[in-house]
Amino acid sequence: MKKHWYDYLWVLSLLYLVLGFVNILFAWLGLLCFFIPLIISVVSGTKGYCNRYCGRGQLFSVLGGRFGLSRKKDIPRWMKSKAFRYGFLVFFFAMFFLMLWNTYLVFAGAQDLKQVVTLLWTFKLPWHWAYHGTAFHPGVAQFAFGFYSVMLTSTVLGLITMVLFKPRSWCVYCPMGTMTQLICKAKNKESCSGCTQCSL
Repeated sequence: MKKHWYDYLWVLSLLYLVLGFVNILFAWLGLLCFFIPLIISVVSGTKGYCNRYCGRGQLFSVLGGRFGLSRKKDIPRWMKSKAFRYGFLVFFFAMFFLMLWNTYLVFAGAQDLKQVVTLLWTFKLPWHWAYHGTAFHPGVAQFAFGFYSVMLTSTVLGLITMVLFKPRSWCVYCPMGTMTQLICKAKNKESCSGCTQCSL
């Protein structure tokens, strides 16, 4: 099968994690992974980003498929359920808005910059080497630390489910996938066709 340029976007996902390890301000680039899927789904009414351009999903395919790091088992039925997917979406956004609140506190001067990355919303990992001080307000760095925490946590969850189940099992309950699916349904008044999330 002929390879296209978008088949190599997994490299950018890997590069993002590396850059955030070197300089936390690169974490802001992760916003592209939030806005581009939403824009594509709103404009086209499809899950084109998930099916073709998602570098993270590609990364799991490469690691789990090409390198054989996946057990390639079917994901449990409860993880495919609307209750779990919508529940995870709500939880994800609750954590996201908590991150925004902490960022606001730093901007407002009510809280000092915390140079840590919170993994799995629980474990606080020192990450001070990745912040070198800039002309920007410390709140800019606080958002970066928080956003990188979100991206790293979701990657770890994706790796865990990749190993235990099929390579792209993360796509089943990915919050962005769930949101774009809801947008598709709203635009098309029916389920999206050819959706990676639904087909796993």
